[in-house]
Amino acid sequence: MTHPASPLRATAVTAALVAALGAALVLTVREGGYVTDPAGLSWLYAACWALFAAAAWSLRRVPARHTTALVLLGGIAVAATGLAAAPRTSTDSYRYAWDGRVQAAGISPYDHAPADTALVPYRDGWLFPTGPECGKPGLAPLSEGACTRINRPLAHTIYPPAGELYFLLVHALSPDGVRHKALQAGGAVLAVATTSVLLRILRRRGDPRTAAYWAWCPAVPVEAVNNAHADVLAVLLSVAALGLTARHRTWGGVVLGLATAVKLLPAVLLPGALSGVRRVRDAAAVLLPVAAVLTALYVPYVLLSRSSVLGYLGGYADEEGYQDASSGNRYALLRLLFPDSWAVPCVVVGMLAVSLYVIRRGDPGRPWSGALLVTGIAFFLTTPGYSWYALLLVALVALDGRWEWLGVAIAGAAAYVTGRVVADAGTVAYAVAALAVVGGWTARKRSAGPRRPADRPAGRRLGGHQARQPDPRAAGRQHGATRVGVSRTLPHRRRVVFFSAGEAR
Repeated sequence: MTHPASPLRATAVTAALVAALGAALVLTVREGGYVTDPAGLSWLYAACWALFAAAAWSLRRVPARHTTALVLLGGIAVAATGLAAAPRTSTDSYRYAWDGRVQAAGISPYDHAPADTALVPYRDGWLFPTGPECGKPGLAPLSEGACTRINRPLAHTIYPPAGELYFLLVHALSPDGVRHKALQAGGAVLAVATTSVLLRILRRRGDPRTAAYWAWCPAVPVEAVNNAHADVLAVLLSVAALGLTARHRTWGGVVLGLATAVKLLPAVLLPGALSGVRRVRDAAAVLLPVAAVLTALYVPYVLLSRSSVLGYLGGYADEEGYQDASSGNRYALLRLLFPDSWAVPCVVVGMLAVSLYVIRRGDPGRPWSGALLVTGIAFFLTTPGYSWYALLLVALVALDGRWEWLGVAIAGAAAYVTGRVVADAGTVAYAVAALAVVGGWTARKRSAGPRRPADRPAGRRLGGHQARQPDPRAAGRQHGATRVGVSRTLPHRRRVVFFSAGEAR
């Protein structure tokens, strides 16, 4: 027999585990040395993931009435830990700050590289230090005897227009002297907003517990807040877009276009947004708004810029080995099985196959399920080396609930941090993550058991005719003394429950 205090005890234990996770994250962002001690940082990060797993597991025993508040408050506390130090493992936010500064001066961010002497009057001291400070690690030297915190100072910006507008907005709202804290605070607000949107979508569908997969995930405070990656804005818009697509395709397409205009990665969600589409007009309801939003955002920058608005995109693809598999660590899993020259064709064929499968067989009521499959396969095929890319996948896991895909986020961190001291750490981690996904799929298939005729979904065509489902309300009207209720205790199925007229509600 369950002890009366056990629900309260489960809530307290889960809260304690989240608190321990927060303490470990503060230690990680303050003490972890990406340059000086990547091995130590890897162990700290692993401890954070272990505490996260324990907290998510403990949440299963927490009463439903406590779940939403616990996930949201825990998410706020976890996100706040990213504010405990300056960016630790990435300098991308310094480029964001510079792009915002340049735009505020009325200059297109696509026209000049940070090292361009034409923009010397606009340089802020904290982004372009001089003197002895230039001897510190992580600073790029400039020809004028100065240095900069911005990586690739000779390259033009790579970020799409909605991302640039976000950088301009943060700059405009930031008080003087706030330095890196403005973008970190923006990342924290966006991370918590994503948790709120996830909870809203999941509560409407049943159980909101899986929102914790995003809210408490260690990748969120590290990458979205501490490193302040703009990916968190793209994730927020992507989650909202998929939630809208399940009900209003056109509005979902509009928001998905905005997400893609922040970072190009959300374009991989298109097959998921088209899940179950059979008619051209239904596909157009998603695709046309996406194209219209991208065009509307890009055109002003094209008209105002003398240089290409694609910036360093081509150079980045070359640098990361996406165009020549033999020159980098991309396509690591494919290269274990095939010659290097086969990698890119295999990616094209694999992505086309999984996209068509999702469009054909996907559930239009759960577009995030197909989006998770396509996005996860894209990660396994390309094996990206930057850990913040997986923020999008973490949010999709929170929507769909298949926790085994979180191994992809761990693999990205292993490739980015642990790979500095352990050769092929990323490849091994991606291989283990792939095995975990296969294992999870197999376990779910076995637990579901063989499908019986009675399990056919409502509305499925039988013998060439649409199967007509009984109307519970009509049954209630027919028998008078019987009421019909719908139990929403299960997240994905409804169970019809009949009450007699004398029973309490």
